[in-house]
Amino acid sequence: MGAVALLLLVRHGHSTANADAVLAGWTEGVGLTERGRDEVARIAARLTEVPIARLVTSPLQRCRETAELLLPGASAEVLDDLGECHYGAWTGRPISELTRDPLWRTVQDDPASARFPASDRYAAESLTEMAHRVVSAIARIDAEVEAERGPEAVWVAVSHGDPIKAVLADAVGAGLAGLQRVHVDPASVSLVRRTGDRVMVLAVNSAGDALGRGLTTVPATVPAGDATVGGGTG
Repeated sequence: MGAVALLLLVRHGHSTANADAVLAGWTEGVGLTERGRDEVARIAARLTEVPIARLVTSPLQRCRETAELLLPGASAEVLDDLGECHYGAWTGRPISELTRDPLWRTVQDDPASARFPASDRYAAESLTEMAHRVVSAIARIDAEVEAERGPEAVWVAVSHGDPIKAVLADAVGAGLAGLQRVHVDPASVSLVRRTGDRVMVLAVNSAGDALGRGLTTVPATVPAGDATVGGGTG
């Protein structure tokens, strides 16, 4: 089989929640910081010569702002299935506080069995449910793009740390068990191409200063070897 549609998975730029080291989830009003806007502008500069067949984004503010900056003038399709994991009662809490919750170890060591606690204010789901909706949505749109625009088409999905990690873990065949073996920074790009029988991961966590980030992005509040729930704070 020849080339098929190429997907650019873009995590939103550095947000106010990243700056405060809190788990934003579906909290309203979480936008990009000035740093985040600058980061996205650098990605946009890398895409100026790339014809983008379709742009889809999570409905959350930080992703919509990223999509607007990424492809100015483009019409972004808002898709709930690309939204952040529904963290329930964990939503809005400091990461440093969450590391002391017994559920943290389940999220790290057995993510397939992790379900976030119910909340009167925020919806809650399991990591398995999150992964299923995001991976299914990406597969569906990828097939649509290839059918409508041909095998050389390039499309962009703007989403969040854990959803992007779920797509990448699925793509390399690790499934949800491999979720915490993937790191995705704010304003990073990962490239995935479907080849019919399998999915090829061409790049992960790509950014202009990717190497420097990789040496510095694990916050002191997170135990060594653990992954930050929601994705690195940048």
